[in-house]
Amino acid sequence: MPITTSAKKAMRQAKTRNARNAKQKETYKKLVSGYRKLVADKKTGEAEKLLPAIYKALDKAAKTNSIAKNKANRIKSRITKLTAKK
Repeated sequence: MPITTSAKKAMRQAKTRNARNAKQKETYKKLVSGYRKLVADKKTGEAEKLLPAIYKALDKAAKTNSIAKNKANRIKSRITKLTAKK
C-alpha cells in the first residue's frame, strides 16, 4: 500500500485511468467485431453505416492514449478495406 500522499494520489489516478482505458477499448472492440460480422453476413449497407461510429471510438481512444494512434489508423484502414473487398 502507498504510504506518501503523492503515492496515494497516483494510485487513485491509475485506477481511474485504467477504468477509462478499459471502457474505451471495450467500446471500439464491440463495434469492430459487430462490423466484421455484418461484412461476413454480406450486409455491407448496414456495415457502412457503422463506420463513423467506429472511427469516432477509435479516434477517441487514440486521443486519450488508450491505444496508440498508429493502431487506431491501422484498424480503420483494415476495416475500410473489408468493405471494399466485398
